[in-house]
Amino acid sequence: MRVLIVTDAWHPQINGVVRTLTAVAEAAVPLGVSCRFLTPAQFRTVGLPSYPDVRLALATPARVARLIADADADSIHIATEGPLGIMARRHCLKRKLPFTTSFHTRFPDYISARWPIPESWAWNWLRRFHAPARAVMAATPGLMSELRSRGFGNVALWSRGVDTGLFRPRQVDPGLPRPIFLSVGRVAVEKNLDAFLSLDLPGTKVVVGDGPARAELEACYPQAVFMGVMGGERLAEVYAVADVFVFPSRTDTFGLVLLEALASGLPVAAFPAPGPRDVIGDAPVGILDHDLRVACLAALRISPKACRDFAAALTWANSAQAFVGNLVRLREEAGRELAGGPRSAVRPAA
Repeated sequence: MRVLIVTDAWHPQINGVVRTLTAVAEAAVPLGVSCRFLTPAQFRTVGLPSYPDVRLALATPARVARLIADADADSIHIATEGPLGIMARRHCLKRKLPFTTSFHTRFPDYISARWPIPESWAWNWLRRFHAPARAVMAATPGLMSELRSRGFGNVALWSRGVDTGLFRPRQVDPGLPRPIFLSVGRVAVEKNLDAFLSLDLPGTKVVVGDGPARAELEACYPQAVFMGVMGGERLAEVYAVADVFVFPSRTDTFGLVLLEALASGLPVAAFPAPGPRDVIGDAPVGILDHDLRVACLAALRISPKACRDFAAALTWANSAQAFVGNLVRLREEAGRELAGGPRSAVRPAA
């Protein structure tokens, strides 16, 4: 199977969408699936207003159409709702090409945190964007239920994974006062880092990542250690030296960093928001509490082995199987529709 994945989120961005797409594409190869990408790297780009590190493609409909045709894909997956996603969606509808989408980001929450725009407007737009897809893939059963309650149809599960070879317990000297409370991710208003950095906690608070709110937060919290963007072995070592992973976000749909922390033997402290609630649930690997300080201190008593064991079952191979399985199922359904009298003139592709 040849799959074309259209995404507005791409390297050099470091975020959960980019990590998910690249990891799943690699893990899909042994399944006989070749993933090709249509990304901003193929176009001139411009920085997103108020967020210049996020690059938007200056694409034209004609070039997007040509790249989709050149890919000669059996299945088309539109991963994001940005300029490339919009143009790819428009092309597929015009040519009656079936496609799937995925829901990665709670844009209504992000938009309302920056501008006085009602969340209902953003949700209405997102619902219309995803409505023509043969399936809207969501990371957790909880997110699936929320999307259905908001009027999204054809929602399918696409689980996430973690590289347990890279993210693992290690013996590393941190050179910082313990306990070490760590947060990893984009340093932006929607990540709610104030809720973590303002806590009265012993030891050291460490933040890994960058973003538009970093300068302000560094000025407000000079005792915290801001380490900037990290990846690979350096990031894995930082996870391994910490004592508790703090996840203050209330808006994430999943949070791959949660799995990276758990695979490193690091217990989680978070609010009982949808993302961490879906990932952790009732497993004894984290503390979810409306009082984040209580969660941080209680998480110090959690077994690192329990965290590692929990993450071990969540592999990228399983994630790739879920993604590919959705595509195969939809192709088979489309084939049956054509054989029995199609409801619309489409070729049998997901």
